[in-house]
Amino acid sequence: MLRDLLNSAYLALHYIPWVCNACVTLIAVPRNYDPALHPFEVPREYTRALNATKLERVFAKPFLSSLDGHRDGVNCMAKHPKSLSTVLSGACDGEVKIWNLTKRQCVRTIQAHEGFVRGMCARFCGTSFFTVGDDKTVKQWKMESPEYGEEEEPIHTILGKTVYTGIDHHWKEAVFATCGHQVDIWDEQRTSPMCSLTWGFDSISSVKFNPIETYLLGSCASDRNIVLYDMRKSTPLKKVILNMRTNTLCWNPMEAFVFTAANEDYNLYSFDMRFLESPMMVHMDHVSAVLDVDYSPTGKEFVSASFDKSIRIFPVDKGHSREVYHTKRMQHVITVKWTSDNKYILCGSDEMNIRLWKANASEKLGVLAPREKAAMNYNQKLKEKFQYHPKIRRIAQHRHLPKSIFCQIKEQRIMREARRRKELNRRKHSKPGSMPFVSERKKHIVAVVK
Repeated sequence: MLRDLLNSAYLALHYIPWVCNACVTLIAVPRNYDPALHPFEVPREYTRALNATKLERVFAKPFLSSLDGHRDGVNCMAKHPKSLSTVLSGACDGEVKIWNLTKRQCVRTIQAHEGFVRGMCARFCGTSFFTVGDDKTVKQWKMESPEYGEEEEPIHTILGKTVYTGIDHHWKEAVFATCGHQVDIWDEQRTSPMCSLTWGFDSISSVKFNPIETYLLGSCASDRNIVLYDMRKSTPLKKVILNMRTNTLCWNPMEAFVFTAANEDYNLYSFDMRFLESPMMVHMDHVSAVLDVDYSPTGKEFVSASFDKSIRIFPVDKGHSREVYHTKRMQHVITVKWTSDNKYILCGSDEMNIRLWKANASEKLGVLAPREKAAMNYNQKLKEKFQYHPKIRRIAQHRHLPKSIFCQIKEQRIMREARRRKELNRRKHSKPGSMPFVSERKKHIVAVVK
């Protein structure tokens, strides 16, 4: 009875009934947004933004689970193109495992190679996957487990002349590329490559197909080159030479010409392939060699894995990371993947574990009620509005780091400052114009060859 009275009082206060032709329409009374009537709105919103920022850091618990089962370090991973819950991993003992992320269990184990599994990729339709290893073979496997009594054998095996160090599959056709001594383009039905591409004499560590312009490939060589190829031509397009070796690269899934390269000099470089003279952005925060990189499906962020035992999430247009993940037990992180639903990150490291992380550290998992969603969106807008206020900025950017990383960052800051001071003194005591200013982006590029 009391509830009915309260409801009717609420309606009487907030709505004016208007009767016409036996129909009742409720018209909401407009609210007056005149700032003169709400003098404390900004201070109130600032307090709410501060509380929202603090709560975000309180609830930032990104680590979800660890997938145990490998008996050697995890060397490579691959995502299933059709199933969000399936991921593949290859280890240094030649073992390949297929995982179910929903159950967080290994559903299948294959002894694929003798020695390291150097690379793996899934076919675009999701029915099979390819692996390469130290035994100079390329093997194609069924994605489904064998029937009862059936032996675990590959569909096809190709024996090569040299060790293959990487593999990637075309996004739309029955074609894949391998790298090692050179880049080979293969048809799935043939045992010899359709064409071989090379530029230089050093071994190639990584090859990747462009997901949008599917005929384009990028590769990283140990002679510090990043080489771009077009499958429709028998010769490479162009290459850029950096100061140090690039370990791998990843194409942006939303911008056809953009790729990011993970380098040995602790940095990542985002390039536009049309203008290789200088990178679009230099991403600096790691304190050791960057070993792997993978883009989010939105193309707005990417995750990097480093030898410094941490993974970092970078916005594409920012030079510094927005998030760093680490654990006491996690060793050198060799491989990293961002899941296709943009919610999770997987990393494989030296100590035989695959770890599952949230892409947004403070995100609440599970179904959200409408009120929760509204509150979350409101808090997000408040944090964006007040993000440059000193107190809120300090709380939002603060991260606890392992002592080793913290000390290395401090040491690198001192070294960077010393180099800057030295350059300043040289310029001060040199003839005007004899020492040109070189931007940070161009410092790391040696040459571009076309």
